[in-house]
Amino acid sequence: MKKFALLLFTMATCVSLEAQIQTPAPSPFSTLEQKVGLTDVTVKYSRPAMRGRTVFGDLVPYGAIWRTGANQNTVITFSDDVTVKGKELKAGSYAIYTRPAEAVWEVFFYTDTENWGTPQEWDASKVAATVKVETMEVPMPIESFTITIDDLYNNGATLGIMWENTYVGVDFVVPTVDKAMKSIQETMANKEDLEANDYFAAGSYYFSEGVNMEQAKEWVDKAVEMGDGSAYWMMRTQSLIYAKMGDKEAAIEAAKRSLAAAQAAGNQDYVKMNKDSLKEWAKM
Repeated sequence: MKKFALLLFTMATCVSLEAQIQTPAPSPFSTLEQKVGLTDVTVKYSRPAMRGRTVFGDLVPYGAIWRTGANQNTVITFSDDVTVKGKELKAGSYAIYTRPAEAVWEVFFYTDTENWGTPQEWDASKVAATVKVETMEVPMPIESFTITIDDLYNNGATLGIMWENTYVGVDFVVPTVDKAMKSIQETMANKEDLEANDYFAAGSYYFSEGVNMEQAKEWVDKAVEMGDGSAYWMMRTQSLIYAKMGDKEAAIEAAKRSLAAAQAAGNQDYVKMNKDSLKEWAKM
């Protein structure tokens, strides 16, 4: 009886030890988080490796719907409504499926994100958007399946999918202009509570988007006026606004002030930018 009890204890200990063993996953899980304009974009996916295999046209057949990764669904989440290659997607989470081909891929944004791999039955009513994207050849092999969010600008970015020697990029647009303009209008309405950074943020955004340059100038001038003369980044934007509006003399004076403040702060990036602009404007 004692021997039997000892045997049970030993077996239980072995099982316990096995349950605690940690080994690397063949397709490691990854989370990509990116702020695009004012929109949060998150991608969660698993990353299979080539391991000497031919991927597209073999491991991943052409013409068949692919889970676009491994294991659970590859899921992308947008915090706002977005537009993907001209097609609207509501804020929320979507499984990304693809149908690879040699020259063009179909990319599906699927509302059901709880599948393991592809759905047992494909439901076309759950496809929120489908886009077609031309493939690009990558000059070096990509060993691990990779998703990126690149080519960022204020109003959008590109969702990149790459593996082996293939890359596809899906452009999407975010509602930055609407959100930013609403924030500016609501904030600037309360003039008593405004600080230099509020005026600068509003003015520099108007400048970057080419919206109402007179208003951009007024706000950035106010921000510089409220400062202590050390805000070289504000004076830099002020100089660019003046230059954009054709006031070369004012642009040069603002750039000189920005240069001096940047030198005092030891910011060599702004020192170079101001020197370059001063050389350019002196020739005009």
